[in-house]
Amino acid sequence: MKIQTIPFTKTSSLVPLLLVSMVALLLPESNAFPRSQTIKMICRDQLVRNATVSIQSFVATMGNLSDQMRAKGWGASSMIKTRAEDDSLYGLAQCHGDLSPVDCLLCYAEARTVLPQCFPHNGGRIYLDGCFIRAEVYNFFQESLGPEDSHICGKKKRKGFLFQEGTKKAVLKAVLVAPGNDGYARVESSVYGRRGVEEAAYVLAECWKTLNASACKACLGSASRSMLKCLPWSEGRALYAGCFMRYSHTNFLNPVPVASERPSRVNAISSVVATLCSVIVVVMGVIIVLHTLKQKRTQKKREGANDAKKLVKTLHDTSLNIKYSTLKKATGSFDEANKLGEGGSKHDGFITKGVLVDGREVAVKRLFFNNRHRAADFYNEVNIISWIEHKNLVKLLGCSCSGPESLLVYELLPNQSLDRFIFDKNKGRCLNWEKRFNIIIGVAEGLAYLHENSKARIIHRDIKASNILLDSDFHAKIADFGLARSFEKDESHISTAIAGTLLATTNTISIMRFQIRFNASFFSLFFCFCRGYMAPEYLSNGRLTETIDVYSFGVLLLEIVMGKQNYKSKNAEHFDCVVHIVCSNSNTLHLNYSVLYK
Repeated sequence: MKIQTIPFTKTSSLVPLLLVSMVALLLPESNAFPRSQTIKMICRDQLVRNATVSIQSFVATMGNLSDQMRAKGWGASSMIKTRAEDDSLYGLAQCHGDLSPVDCLLCYAEARTVLPQCFPHNGGRIYLDGCFIRAEVYNFFQESLGPEDSHICGKKKRKGFLFQEGTKKAVLKAVLVAPGNDGYARVESSVYGRRGVEEAAYVLAECWKTLNASACKACLGSASRSMLKCLPWSEGRALYAGCFMRYSHTNFLNPVPVASERPSRVNAISSVVATLCSVIVVVMGVIIVLHTLKQKRTQKKREGANDAKKLVKTLHDTSLNIKYSTLKKATGSFDEANKLGEGGSKHDGFITKGVLVDGREVAVKRLFFNNRHRAADFYNEVNIISWIEHKNLVKLLGCSCSGPESLLVYELLPNQSLDRFIFDKNKGRCLNWEKRFNIIIGVAEGLAYLHENSKARIIHRDIKASNILLDSDFHAKIADFGLARSFEKDESHISTAIAGTLLATTNTISIMRFQIRFNASFFSLFFCFCRGYMAPEYLSNGRLTETIDVYSFGVLLLEIVMGKQNYKSKNAEHFDCVVHIVCSNSNTLHLNYSVLYK
């Protein structure tokens, strides 16, 4: 199993979280605490076989669980479509017994945002201090014990004999009470020493509702023995397949609800009506948005599927088509020892060295498609690079799109990418000014061919140091045409969505952290906002012309000459930007030329 611990990045859909949050705001105020801190995340090793089906099953399962959680504080859901493993999904979610309905929804909302981080793995579970959620491709509802069972100790403070004895008694009582109390028990134990000093221990025991009493007892018995190994430490938790236990010297338990004065019938009805109306408005809005997005997504999938079929049919009888089995054998079943590097994003997989039957050494780019955009990039790259040929463009030798993943086969360039040299002080000494100048000229000639001399005008859109490959003589070749776009010579421009190395959300956070002050250098700082190679005018109007590549080439040229990465963050509030440095200094002779002559 793959195990991860906090902190986490919340990447799941905001719609369910927004809905739950709004409902929570409408519900009565609670003085309790939802205990939504994530303790542990466990993801399975295996990857899903069919990402589309898995996502659909996951969304449906989470929807069922959400309905049950709102109704009773726990839920179990089964989505069984066919006998295929990835077609089925089992889900379980449950709050601990001392949480109020409001705190339960808040804790579940937090767990629901963390669980999707296990994708594309085919299962996972999240332990929070107040709730639990799990999704698997098999029926785990009767599991009480498992190989991933563990205990976690809070090693901050050691406690004495009185606390240890009180904790043992409280844990034993919880284990005895919970199986006959719907799987839940809370115990508070106080022991007084000779000097009247109180040593208190607080214990929580929770079995998942899918277990019967005997399975619950077995789980808590094993969990308690494991958790008590944490003594004499003041905190301990047991995270088991069928149950959860915790002890502490501080009172983490939420107070037992006390009967309060019953509101008047009129106020009660008004509150219910207001809540229902607000929820209905939100739900209707979400349904309309999701329906619209679904229609657009379906249409795009159909278009992408048609393009894919056309490409497969076109390649089948050409020299570019290489069998998946041939490439697997050439790379030693994608042996880790043959790994050359990572792809441009987490969806690109990695690049592996291979040797074909005729003895040619090649670089095989392995792609994992869990969304339509990456698949489109693959087909786009094959379509464009298969018919262009230039000494400064990397040569595509073949591809395979009939196996478990799609593969691109390129000529092997022994010195790999330019960024490995110009951003490394030691390797950078290999590149004197003559070699750097030749690299600059080579990239320029490659771009000129794409923009002017090919059958159709091609905009690369992702010119950067890592996409410039070097052969044994340090001659430059432009690579990675996944984001490239072509259009007829009589067209002045095309309009596209912003892509490439720019991530808007990341840049926004960077700008917020930087806390821009309005001064004379503000305009030059705007170029740094582009985070490297993205032309400012492309950000503002989305008009795609050759100037996009020209701007990127200019930034690359500065990096080659200065031996410094354009955007390099030193800390949360300071970063280096070569564009800003050049714009801020009127005398460009101050550039560090020493790196060019070492």
